[in-house]
Amino acid sequence: MIVTPPRISGLDLEFVAPPSKSYTHRALICGALGDGSTTLINPLDAEDTRLTMNALATLGICLEMHPNRVIITGCNGTIPASSDITLDLDNSGTSLRLLTSLALLSRYPVVLTGSRRMQERPIGPLARALPALGGVVEFLKNEGFPPLKVSGRFTGGQVAIDGSMSSQFISSILLAAPYAENEVEVVIPSAIASRSYLDITLDVMRHFGAKVSRNGYTGFRVSNRHRYSGKTYAIEGDYSSASYFFAIAAVCGGRVSVGNLEQGSVQGDRAFLNALSAMGCTVTFSPDAVTVERTGDLTGITCDMASSPDTVQTLCMVAAIAKTTTVITGIGHLKFKESDRITSTAQRLRSIGGNVLIDADRITIIPGPLHGGTIDPENDHRTAMSFAVLGLAVGGITITHAECVNKSFPGFWTALSGVLE
Repeated sequence: MIVTPPRISGLDLEFVAPPSKSYTHRALICGALGDGSTTLINPLDAEDTRLTMNALATLGICLEMHPNRVIITGCNGTIPASSDITLDLDNSGTSLRLLTSLALLSRYPVVLTGSRRMQERPIGPLARALPALGGVVEFLKNEGFPPLKVSGRFTGGQVAIDGSMSSQFISSILLAAPYAENEVEVVIPSAIASRSYLDITLDVMRHFGAKVSRNGYTGFRVSNRHRYSGKTYAIEGDYSSASYFFAIAAVCGGRVSVGNLEQGSVQGDRAFLNALSAMGCTVTFSPDAVTVERTGDLTGITCDMASSPDTVQTLCMVAAIAKTTTVITGIGHLKFKESDRITSTAQRLRSIGGNVLIDADRITIIPGPLHGGTIDPENDHRTAMSFAVLGLAVGGITITHAECVNKSFPGFWTALSGVLE
C-alpha cells in the first residue's frame, strides 16, 4: 500500500526511463528464433518479460540471465520442445499473443493459458487467422479465448486478420513469419488498434535480419529467405513508463527531466508529449534527456490516442487537473486490457470527486475539485501508477496492492520515493 503525501508543487526532478517492455518482448523472441547467440543489453526485468523468458525456456530455448543482459542461444526457427507443452502466461497478454504464432514452429502441440483475467481477454482474431497459414487451433474452454491449443505447421501464404482489438495479433504472425515454409503476406482489412506497436515489431525484426515490405498499415509481406541472426542488441528506454514522470511535471507544476530515451523512437507513446505540449507544458529534447515543464495553467484538449494506449490513463490524470474539458478518443480497445481501463478510470476518478463521461470509444474529463481517497487498481499496473501521479497533485490518495506495478515497472515506487516521502 502506498499513500501519497499532502499536495506538492513546483518540483524540479530527474529520472531515468526503464527499458522498453515492448522492445524486450520482441527482442527475446527474435533472439530465441535466430541463428547463433544473441546478447540483449539492458532488457527490462519485470513480471511480464520474465513470463516470456520462462515460456521460451519451457519450449527448450537456452537463456542465461546476467545483470543488465540476457544471453540467448537461438534455435534457428526449430523449437526444441520434445513433447507437448503448456505455457502459463499468467496475466501477460503480450506474452501469450506473441507466442501463439511461434507455437506453430514446434513439432508438438502447445497449450497457451493464463490467469482468470487472461481467459477473459479475446484472442479469436489471431486464432481464426492461423489455419490459413497451416495452423490448427482448438479452444479448450470458451470459444475465442484462452486457453487454446496450437498445432500444425507454419506453411505460410496469405492471411487476412482483424487488428481492431489489438495490433499484437498481427505482430504475432509477423515475428514468426521468417520461418514459415513459404513467404507470408498479411492483409489487414480494417483499422488497427495501437498500430504504432507494429512499428516496434518491424524495427526489431529488421535489426535481427528479417526483410518485410509493407503497404502502410494495410498489408505486410515477410520473406522466408531472410531470417534472424544472433547479435548484440541494446533495449531502448520506455516512453510508456516515462509518461508517469512527465505527468508529474504537468499535474504538480515544475520541471521533470527523463533520461535514457531515444528522440527518434518509433514508440507510439511519444505522442503523450504532444498532448502535454498542447495542454500548456513546455517539452524540450536534448541528447541525454527529455524535459517537461509547466509554469501556468493546463487547458483541456481533444485528441485521438488510438496509437498511444498505454498513456491514456496518465493523460486522464493530467486532464483532471486542467482548467477546461478534455476529450480522448480512439480508446475502445482499452476494455480488453488487464482491466477495462475505460470504465475503471472513470469509476476511480469519480470516487475522488472527478466528473467523467464515457462511451464505447471515448472518455471526457470535466475538471472539478478533487479529494483524497483509496484506489484499488484491481491488479492493473497502469491504473496504480497513473493514480499515484494524480495523488501527488491532490494529496492523500492511497494505492492498495501497489506491488502490481511489478508487471511492467518494478522500480516505480523506488523512483518516486523522494517525492512520496
